[in-house]
Amino acid sequence: MKSLASALAYIGRHGTEGFALALFMGLALPQFAERARPLLPVTIFCFMVIVFLRADITVIAGLVRRPAKLALSCLWLVCMPALIAMLAILAVGRESIDPGLLLGLAILGAAPPIMSSPAVAILYGFEPSLIIACVLGITVLSPLVSPLLVDWIAGQAVPLDQSVLMMRMAVFVGGGFLTAMALRRWLGTPRVAELKAEFDGFGVVMYFLFAIAAMDGVTEAAFREPARVAGFLGAALAVTALGLVLAMALLRFANPAERFILGYGTGQRNMGLLIAALGAGVPDSTYLFFALAQVPIYLMPWLLKSVARRIRDRQQAASQG
Repeated sequence: MKSLASALAYIGRHGTEGFALALFMGLALPQFAERARPLLPVTIFCFMVIVFLRADITVIAGLVRRPAKLALSCLWLVCMPALIAMLAILAVGRESIDPGLLLGLAILGAAPPIMSSPAVAILYGFEPSLIIACVLGITVLSPLVSPLLVDWIAGQAVPLDQSVLMMRMAVFVGGGFLTAMALRRWLGTPRVAELKAEFDGFGVVMYFLFAIAAMDGVTEAAFREPARVAGFLGAALAVTALGLVLAMALLRFANPAERFILGYGTGQRNMGLLIAALGAGVPDSTYLFFALAQVPIYLMPWLLKSVARRIRDRQQAASQG
């Protein structure tokens, strides 16, 4: 057990380099992706447990005592992605969009922010409290909110059983929360803090498996229908860029660093939660769009590094001046 804990701690300290490798493995070795796909719901559940287990309740309580900024941020992170997806569908024409892609856009617009948003904030040297509280709050409410948004965005073209989707999402989110609370009670808060590197390492392993599983079918589709794959990828990148630009331009109640990370969360969504909840009924084109929407999640932290550095430097200079 000690050797396993040491290995997880090592991965937690140095494993982020493996994310891009996982993406490459899923594309270069499609047989791995096909075999890993059944593990997708398991990785999503494990993400839930780790996020709830590592949540700092005192920080969140401090934000709740000053709820205006938190409420506006959560409202933005729920409504703006849905509006972007809906406007994109209306601009192209609902009847001209493949139903599977339509469902994919609806899932992108309705899903909660990606759970790695707080980690990206920390990576850039930004204060993560606001995005942590937003991600946790919206994720907890997602079994109630996300199915309604999916149905509103997709419309009658993609009939869904809202009650079934709500129940399955509640199992993922509620089960993850209860498991995390049980672990916290068993280990104790100080021990959870001591095991930070080990939990991070376990999260990296789950993220590695998730990345490989998400790439199932992408390589074959890229050779068979390159234009379609390019279009799906372009749509995902456009949503990511638009979410960031709109947040930086409009969220004047937040400082530049908070606007940046809220914009990051606007375009980077936890589609895997809804994909896992939908299960085997996900159309192939929906899964393809979901897979390609993961590419910005892996690329954006690297691509935006210089932008984030400039924002951080300006904010530090302003505070010192």
